[in-house]
Amino acid sequence: MTVEDIILDRDGRGISALRPHLPPDFCDQAAGLVLDHSGTAIVITGFYILAAGATETDGPPGAIVIGDALQSLGYEVVYVTDRLTEPLMTAIVGDRARVVDFPITDDAASKKFAEELRSELDPSVIISIERCGLTEAGVYLNWKGKNISEFNAKIDYLLSDHPNTVGIGDGGNEIGMGNLASVIATVPSLANDPCITTCTNLVISSVSNWGGYGLVASMSKLARKNLLPSIEAEQELVKRNVALGAVDGITTKPVNKVDGFTLQENSQTLEALHALLAAEGIGAA
Repeated sequence: MTVEDIILDRDGRGISALRPHLPPDFCDQAAGLVLDHSGTAIVITGFYILAAGATETDGPPGAIVIGDALQSLGYEVVYVTDRLTEPLMTAIVGDRARVVDFPITDDAASKKFAEELRSELDPSVIISIERCGLTEAGVYLNWKGKNISEFNAKIDYLLSDHPNTVGIGDGGNEIGMGNLASVIATVPSLANDPCITTCTNLVISSVSNWGGYGLVASMSKLARKNLLPSIEAEQELVKRNVALGAVDGITTKPVNKVDGFTLQENSQTLEALHALLAAEGIGAA
């Protein structure tokens, strides 16, 4: 059993169809990229659910778990999202890290904001998790193909030409999926019009949060200390997201679920990752 096996278990969306087109140890490779570039990490998240008029529970928990792990390793972490997810992220992160509200605006202004933010932060690595990405037509489409551009900041431009980027997604329309856009378009259960924004290392998972936990598990293997949260802490994190207005992306309701999985079902992935690290003799940080 590998990290990649665990985060692709219970795949209900067909994202595993992309696995043959990635390195067998794609999560470990992404973790290696991250740990080879210490300094300032930008962590991007926030996916708007049109039917609910709210952000979803998949993405922010994974982003925060990644950010906490990086901070424990000495990175400066800056979260980037837009006005629809910023209040939630700020409420949860508090004084632990800066949260940037990337404006929802036109192409020119978005590129300018991205350039200025990168110049200011000089990030060593950029990680995007469950963030809708631009299609070839220059719009943002949800999993059902509906246009959500007016609710989506063009954060993709932060990744432009940066050498150290990681994209994490589960449906084909997220930032980073441009690496396999031509393949995604041939998988009926994935995005019909996939994201074209590319990344250095792509991580796929049945649920994007699980991909985030997988990345942290792979970082833990390399750092030789368990950087994952406890089961209880992760469940509380999901509950906090819901209390702050996030919804389950499948039911579009403010319930304690992630992509349709109950808290207990969701925790099975984190439990398996903890067991994998324990089997390799890697204890808590």
